[in-house]
Amino acid sequence: VFSSVTSILNMSIFKDQFVLEDLIQELKKKSTALSFGPLQSNGHISVQGSFPAIKLLRDSLLLKAKSLSEKDKGEESKFHQRPSRRLQQHRLTTETSNFVYDADGEKQVVVLDTDIYHYMKYFYPRTFLVNDDVVISNVTDGDITTVYIEKAGSRSDAEQVLRVKEKIENRSLKLHNVLRKERIYFEEQTGGEKRRYKWVCESLKPHYPHVLIVPYDTHVDVVGNSSEIFEFVKEVSN
Repeated sequence: VFSSVTSILNMSIFKDQFVLEDLIQELKKKSTALSFGPLQSNGHISVQGSFPAIKLLRDSLLLKAKSLSEKDKGEESKFHQRPSRRLQQHRLTTETSNFVYDADGEKQVVVLDTDIYHYMKYFYPRTFLVNDDVVISNVTDGDITTVYIEKAGSRSDAEQVLRVKEKIENRSLKLHNVLRKERIYFEEQTGGEKRRYKWVCESLKPHYPHVLIVPYDTHVDVVGNSSEIFEFVKEVSN
């Protein structure tokens, strides 16, 4: 169960009708349960909160985008002058809120749960295996890891970037449905105690080949399917 989710919103489609800063302030007043990050120069802004609150915000923005789309239909001459903005509106309604697109398709952004990212890197490294035409980078901020997929040069194909993004997206969605996490806290915060726990975890690891162990200063996270991590934690406790 995830108590909080993060979404990246592309607010740039509203810049022709609204002052984005004022629109963000309006959203903050209406969605007090959500936490908003700083507005980026490209119109992107991160929003964090419960899934139902994120969904309400999304539905509200979809209605606003739809009203702008219908307004454009009534202004035939302006319709032909704004193909790029109408394309972005279509993406807003058809794509999930976890993924952000550049207008030229040269850069893709995927927001992942950090535990799922670690699991993918360890057990499915080929998911992030790319040729010289694509560059993958990532930024981890607590429970969220943002993965950036970009073209490496002028000869690179934007379709390659999209294929890599889809590969990461498909794998993460499959793992999201099956992975769970248990946290083992150290009984004492001494160096010897920490080494003892980590040694026990490593000694049990061969018996649980699909379990990921992530050690921290105060605890060890165990990531895998629910039955395996339950048994793993039980054996560590014993």
